[in-house]
Amino acid sequence: MPRVKRGTVRRAKRKKLLSRAKGFYQTKSKLYRAAKESVDTALKYAYVGRRRKKRDFRRLWVIRINAAARENGLTYGQLISGLKGAGLPIDRKMLADLAVADPAAFAGLAAQAKGAKPAAARP
Repeated sequence: MPRVKRGTVRRAKRKKLLSRAKGFYQTKSKLYRAAKESVDTALKYAYVGRRRKKRDFRRLWVIRINAAARENGLTYGQLISGLKGAGLPIDRKMLADLAVADPAAFAGLAAQAKGAKPAAARP
């Protein structure tokens, strides 16, 4: 098997990893093995966090919509069902923004949802 010398490649790889570990505590930003473990863990948490953010925002939107819906005499489920029955395709992000920024417009949507006939129950 031929001998492989990889001085520049190895150096570049380690330098890149240590630059990713800048600002980490003590040896985690200076020693290669500790830095590698820390960077791997940080990347794992970043990946999980990107997925978690979507969950967290949806939860926040639902809470805001529910609070605004109850001010208009509806529950969250009744509002969403009524909007679907009225044929108003509006997502939760926009609904939550309306609830916070423009309560009058949200009240109009709530009134339409209240007046809409709920979708037929599934057997």
